[in-house]
Amino acid sequence: MSLNAFYAAYRGKVEGRYMDGYILPPYCVAVRGLFSLPTAALKEVIKGMPVREEKVQVVSEIKERLSNSSSAILVYYKGLTVEQVNQLRKRFREAGVIYKVYKNTLIEIAARELGLEGLTDHLEGPTAIAFGVKDPVAPAKILSDAMKEFNKMEFKAGVVDGKVVDAEGVKALAKLPSREELIAKLLGSMNAPITNLVGVLSGPMRALVYALNAIKAQKEA
Repeated sequence: MSLNAFYAAYRGKVEGRYMDGYILPPYCVAVRGLFSLPTAALKEVIKGMPVREEKVQVVSEIKERLSNSSSAILVYYKGLTVEQVNQLRKRFREAGVIYKVYKNTLIEIAARELGLEGLTDHLEGPTAIAFGVKDPVAPAKILSDAMKEFNKMEFKAGVVDGKVVDAEGVKALAKLPSREELIAKLLGSMNAPITNLVGVLSGPMRALVYALNAIKAQKEA
């Protein structure tokens, strides 16, 4: 059967199992039936389909990075120019952040296997993930600055210390000082009066409490 014939069957342009004297092979009939399903039913069918070896490896990679990172920030990245993407990747490399684009279906599989089902509600549109290996604040802060600079991208959700947070929780995380900034502030206050040291610490703590409250509210919803 020709490729055009297959696409005709796929698009539902013929009825029954016959076309131009041919009996449609099983895969043509299956494709026609599959794409006639409602979206919800189609998702259930896809979840039960076997995953190819290369996809298994990608799922394993996502699971490993989600498990071993102090934070993982999911972002809608569409609309960036090549130059902007290169700038963003450079900033991530300098901060020790891993940044990669993944298919939503594979992220969903990895999230479910790790018990992070809350992520699946945020997988609409193209998704990139920034993994903070050492500094949990760095991915959110770099992305937040890039959003203001490029006027593009949107936070979707994140995973912080094994807990799923929504976009508001990620924004709160981005307001915290980075590891380097916090160390610099602490060192600068070592010889200052103790009241100054308390002042340095109180700002980050307020932002941290806000982020934790956001996580708590989401879990209770």
